[in-house]
Amino acid sequence: MTDLLDAAERLGREELEALQLTRLQSALRHAYDRVPFYRTAFDRAGVRPEDCRTLSDLARFPFTAKTDLRDNYPFGMFAVDRSEVRRIHASSGTTGRPTVVGYTERDLDVWADVVARSIRAAGGRPGDTVHVAYGYGLFTGGLGAHYGAERLGCTVVPASGGMTARQVQLIQDFRPGIIMVTPSYMLTLLDEFERQGVDPRSTSLRVGVFGAEPWTEQMRAEIEERFAIDAVDIYGLSEVIGPGVAQECVETKDGLHIWEDHFYPEIVDPATGEALPDGEPGELVFTSLTKEAMPVIRYRTRDLTRLLPGTARVFRRMEKVTGRSDDMVILRGVNLFPTQIEEIVLRTPYTAPHFELRLTREGRLDVLTVRAEARSGASAEQRAAAGASIAQAVKDGIGVTVGVEVVDPETLERSAGKIKRIVDLRAAAGSRS
Repeated sequence: MTDLLDAAERLGREELEALQLTRLQSALRHAYDRVPFYRTAFDRAGVRPEDCRTLSDLARFPFTAKTDLRDNYPFGMFAVDRSEVRRIHASSGTTGRPTVVGYTERDLDVWADVVARSIRAAGGRPGDTVHVAYGYGLFTGGLGAHYGAERLGCTVVPASGGMTARQVQLIQDFRPGIIMVTPSYMLTLLDEFERQGVDPRSTSLRVGVFGAEPWTEQMRAEIEERFAIDAVDIYGLSEVIGPGVAQECVETKDGLHIWEDHFYPEIVDPATGEALPDGEPGELVFTSLTKEAMPVIRYRTRDLTRLLPGTARVFRRMEKVTGRSDDMVILRGVNLFPTQIEEIVLRTPYTAPHFELRLTREGRLDVLTVRAEARSGASAEQRAAAGASIAQAVKDGIGVTVGVEVVDPETLERSAGKIKRIVDLRAAAGSRS
């Protein structure tokens, strides 16, 4: 295995940390000198780039939030002249102004390198065919996966999202060994294979690289059993670079190794912002170490996880993201995440791995209803038992009472990209009262 690792993956821990410090000091100086936002933020916090003498000194520097990126829309966070920017990506902007990210030619090279490293860690090798079903366009998923696979020396099928029946046909015809897609859309593909009468376990696929949304060990088990593949996690976000920030290694499947030679991670208390030691759960924060066009300093991802020592690689691991601090539902004083419900639904007999959470309001109280699809052929009695089982498991495991509806198969909306688990109807209910 060691003969497949690149130079950075062969570093010792002390060598890696020395490299990180050199790159961190350079990144802080680059941001301070070239981005007015960072110069103002550093000055207001009373710190300058030269104040970072150790890695722990980074905790003295201010955070960057998504609102800062939106406030500087479109190009206020860029640290290079527009003539040096080779590509622009952006978020959907469905909740306000989109966040815009830019890449120099060197940034694109680094991005391709870290995604290639990720695919290799997932079990991919030069000559493999990779079916990319992440969305292309302004979303970073499709093009990030595409150029990383090509950098590794793979053949790419740029399927993008949607046209599910055609995707199933392409997988059968082109015989890819690897698929890169959101885990929820992989379940949609599973439904389509079965609808066409094709055994999903009979395909050429051997590895699925799943990211862009939180998913659980229960979903991994479901996908691996029904497709006969290895399912591994990839992590990234456009504000930091896109997919390829961290990757789970196929030989261990024990969390995602962060490519720390390019992205420096911290865990902080979501409420106070205080830096927490490795092993403590909290909010993931990233500082880019090598980005030119748009460096980010202590970017608050809102993703909840913890940092652990490296195993298959020298780089530290992050546990699977358990949820986002901004996706958390507080129901009668109890914190609840969609991934907790996913675990329960996936282990409940007679329910399919498709569900949504509906939030409504009755009087002054919030009410949560879990809507889960029944598996094909489940009887009325089996559906009723499944609903009761889910409600009891939520009450016992999370400590809150929810309503449960077990609906007909293929009733809930399918997603070709990131799935929306929470349907918040509370504002509509309030307007009617």
